[in-house]
Amino acid sequence: MLHSRLRALPRRRADQPLPSDPCISTTDPGADAEDVDDESAEDLFSSSLSTLFPDDAPQFHGDPGQHLLYSSPRYGDITIMVPSYPGQSEDRNQEDAAETEANEVDEVRKLFAHILWSAGMVVADGLERAHDSDAGMWKVKGETVLELGAGAALPSIIAALAGASSITITDHPFSPALGPSGAISFNVAHNLSSSPATSTSTVEIVPHEWGKLSSDPWAVSRKAAYTRIIAADCYWMPSQHENLARTMKWFLAPGGIVWVVAGFHTGRECVAGFFATAVEMGLEIEEIFERDLISSAEGEEVRREWVEVREGEGPGNRTRWCVIALLRHASGI
Repeated sequence: MLHSRLRALPRRRADQPLPSDPCISTTDPGADAEDVDDESAEDLFSSSLSTLFPDDAPQFHGDPGQHLLYSSPRYGDITIMVPSYPGQSEDRNQEDAAETEANEVDEVRKLFAHILWSAGMVVADGLERAHDSDAGMWKVKGETVLELGAGAALPSIIAALAGASSITITDHPFSPALGPSGAISFNVAHNLSSSPATSTSTVEIVPHEWGKLSSDPWAVSRKAAYTRIIAADCYWMPSQHENLARTMKWFLAPGGIVWVVAGFHTGRECVAGFFATAVEMGLEIEEIFERDLISSAEGEEVRREWVEVREGEGPGNRTRWCVIALLRHASGI
């Protein structure tokens, strides 16, 4: 089960460093034992929800600022910091936070960068499975990779470990995941800095707003530069579908592919609307299917046909599925 790879690390105070060995407890030896037991029980319950309720797969994981342990079948334990909640980031003092306009904070919260999405785990799983393959939909070795709306950036971390030649991690300029004390910087430094597997990879972190292209010198310099683009659970805002599709098309290299992965937490209609927009803007769907986030058959993922409308489906039985699609430049464009 995909979600069984993830568990919460013991909670810690802000002044406690996270050890380099994730197997070492981060619990303060001087902390109240009752508090530690309560927190451990809460984390254990959270990590067991998919077992207790097998038809209900969580679409996202973690609390803002929390550290999670992702157990990769190929690369071992990977510590992932969940981005802070807007206004919670440690690089903003209380005075600055107090001066932040309430409507600005609300806009930043709508980015939903302060959680780890299951769709990102689906991409990570695909990259892990394709490690030794020179073909297939998840091939990443030697590719130039761009992640849009990265949040915790787990797919980018796995892409680097899997041998991508370069990885560019982007999120909205207002995202709490960015900045020197943000989750992306931590996750890159903690998991990639000393890894021999990434010695030939370059990783950069860039603020980027979808649709801001010809006016952005960085975007201009990277036009058609990426052979693989990751966009995991970026589709709940229909008002941004056009900007997102335009951004994909701008950065996608000839012959490159976009990995689209989306849960149905906002319904199928919203996701289907993005695909329609992407096709209208000059992208084509090469492959598309649905994946069960819980079940597997002899270790292989369970798939079914993608449909825009599935009769009898509701919030209670759609969360265990996600849609996976490969997009390319439309033929002749």
